[in-house]
Amino acid sequence: MANPSPAGATPANVAEMATQSGVLSRAGLSLIGVFGREADLQALVRDSNGKVHRVAKGTKLAAGRIVGINAAGVMLEKHAAQCI
Repeated sequence: MANPSPAGATPANVAEMATQSGVLSRAGLSLIGVFGREADLQALVRDSNGKVHRVAKGTKLAAGRIVGINAAGVMLEKHAAQCI
């Protein structure tokens, strides 16, 4: 089956179905997903500037330092106070 779109271009109907407005907060850090082996989990997070970061335990971001990752989410230490 031929693809009528140029390579790398997302067809409009696919983009519309895959895009949800207002799901991620623009005010802070948003968790996109957690992946990897249970003993070495990593996560994708989006910062308030829209940049996506691949993080692991110990990663430092402007919002704080990642102190833990599990299947439920990411634990962030911000100015020596832990936030979930």
